[in-house]
Amino acid sequence: MFIHQSYAYAMLRPLQQAIRAHGGEVCWFLATDEVDPGFLASDERRLMSIDEVRAWQPHAVLVPGNVVPSFIPGIKVGVFHGFNSGKINSRGREDHFEIRGCFDLYCTQGPNTTAPFVELAKQHGFFDVVETGWANLDPLFTPCADNPYLDGNDSRPTLLFCSTFSQKYSCAKKLVPELEALRDSGKWRILVQFHPKMEQAVIDTYKGMQNDNLTFVETDNVIPLLQAADLMLCDTSSMLLMFLLQQKPVVTFNTQTPQPHLLNVTEPEQIAEALELAHSRPAELMAAIEAFSNQLHPYRDGRSTERVLVAVNTLIESGLGHLKAKPLNLIRRFKQRKSLGYWRW
Repeated sequence: MFIHQSYAYAMLRPLQQAIRAHGGEVCWFLATDEVDPGFLASDERRLMSIDEVRAWQPHAVLVPGNVVPSFIPGIKVGVFHGFNSGKINSRGREDHFEIRGCFDLYCTQGPNTTAPFVELAKQHGFFDVVETGWANLDPLFTPCADNPYLDGNDSRPTLLFCSTFSQKYSCAKKLVPELEALRDSGKWRILVQFHPKMEQAVIDTYKGMQNDNLTFVETDNVIPLLQAADLMLCDTSSMLLMFLLQQKPVVTFNTQTPQPHLLNVTEPEQIAEALELAHSRPAELMAAIEAFSNQLHPYRDGRSTERVLVAVNTLIESGLGHLKAKPLNLIRRFKQRKSLGYWRW
């Protein structure tokens, strides 16, 4: 398990559980200082260096991120750290579909991501694509015992406010007065959760807003949060897509990609009314959410983990002989060696 952020722990643990159940072994490599080793469980083994990773000789490297070094053994499997939220990168392309020449296999989440990746595989020839569903979501379709974000003594609807860290797309700064007003109205039980890269000043602002109506949450596992909330307020964070899969409505503020399955508003003063409408679950909106979910991630059986393992094992057994060689990517390889301090050949 090759991870760059602490949220990847929860994403990969369903896969770890399944691998262990099949008699396999799992080790973790924390690729950046942004990963908190304190989230490792007592029974989870951490490899402390690239030398240790190479000595362990993994059959497969599972990556919920965009890059992985070529000098690590094993087939490289992209399992994604989120859905395609429509964000455009500096090259003017959708970042979700940016091919960086690192992976042998992409395990895609649903039809609307599988089709573009299949076309990219035909174009590049150095990776396979298998639609498996997103293993990270298996727990989403399983009731969470003792969910810490539920309050049986509070009958108010629960609103989850999430925002991406990108200053270009984030609504967190802009909506401070509106969140204060929603808090003070007392109509909602509000949970706030941000991307771990969110600006610290913004985090501190929302922490300072906490009272009986609003709670700021820091966690490496957002699934219980998604299950606990009745509706969401968001911008372009891919968290909103996970939320929609539960057939729950989302109000967005100036989202980059407004669609029928979202209630998008463009002015802060429209938010309170939009939340009331979303909470009423209008039929047209809910039908749009259902149609969108079937394209995004049609798997609600909680068995995407097993499909990922079948795809990985199939490629391990068949080998990579049917694939073209990956591009040299000399600049990226140099940067990876520099960031990890590894210069052996």
